Amino acid sequence: MKKKKIDFEAEFWDSHQKHSCLTLIDAFFQMDFLSAVRERLNDVVNYSTKCEVLMKEDPSVIFHYYLCMRSFIRASYVLQFKAEKWKVKHPPKFPSRLLQGSLSDEEYRKPFLVFEKAFKEFTLQEFEYFNTQIVYFSLGAYSDEPEANIVTLFIHLNKMLDSAQIIRERGLKKIKDKKPTSTE
Repeated sequence: MKKKKIDFEAEFWDSHQKHSCLTLIDAFFQMDFLSAVRERLNDVVNYSTKCEVLMKEDPSVIFHYYLCMRSFIRASYVLQFKAEKWKVKHPPKFPSRLLQGSLSDEEYRKPFLVFEKAFKEFTLQEFEYFNTQIVYFSLGAYSDEPEANIVTLFIHLNKMLDSAQIIRERGLKKIKDKKPTSTE
C-alpha cells in the first residue's frame, strides 16, 4: 500500500518551498516566537467564547495565524511517526520548570510523546476542526460557542507547541537500526 503524503499547505505563508515536518516547524517558529504564538492562541480561544470580535481593525492577522497553525498541526501529525526513527539530542541533565512550559517531566525528556498522546486521543481532522472553529468564532460576534471540547484540544496544542520548540532547540539524531544478531 502506498503511503499518502500530507500536504502542509504552507505556500501562502512561507513561499512555495516544499517542507518536511521539521523544516516547516522551523519556518513556523522563525515567523513568530513561541510566546507570541501561544499568546495569539490564547486570544483566539478566549474570543471564540465571547460575543466580541478579535482584531476588528485587521482580521487578516487572524487568517494568517489560522493558515500557519493549520500547517503546524499537519506537521505535528507527521512528527508523531518520527519517534521510532529519531530522538532528541542532548537530553536535559537538570530540567528547568521555566523551560519545561506545560510539559510533564517525561514529556520534557521525550517530546515526541506529546504528539503521540495528542493524536491518540484526537484525529488530525478534529484538530483542524478545532482550529477552524476557534478562528471562525473569534472573528465574529456570535452568541454561539464552539461545539468541540476546546479545552482539551487547547491543552494538547499548547503542549505540541512546547514540544516542537524543544525539538527545534535541541536538535535530532537518527536512531540506528538495531539489527538482530544471529547466534545460531
